Amino acid sequence: METIKSKANISDLFSSGKRLRTPYLTLIVLPAKQHGLHGRVAFIAGKKSGNAVWRNSAKRRMRAICHELGGPFPNLDVIFLAKSGICRAKYSKVLETCDEALKRAGIR
Repeated sequence: METIKSKANISDLFSSGKRLRTPYLTLIVLPAKQHGLHGRVAFIAGKKSGNAVWRNSAKRRMRAICHELGGPFPNLDVIFLAKSGICRAKYSKVLETCDEALKRAGIR
């Protein structure tokens, strides 16, 4: 799974990407400009939402969700942005809402 590491690429996604909001996380999606058929992903859990233990747990959960939903998605750069409720909710509920958001956007 290729990740987005460049601060410039992440800033570009935040400024011009399409946001898919769920109660547990926000997906920011933008067609890949230079990486061809392979999509890239980034997992972000901000310091304002919790301590290091919470951030690591949130990122692990988002990675598992991405893997289960078939990510990284071809020709797309996607940011998984955690919200504070992602670790308290049941995994199946988070997965279901994320899947619905991707279907609404026509990605899945």
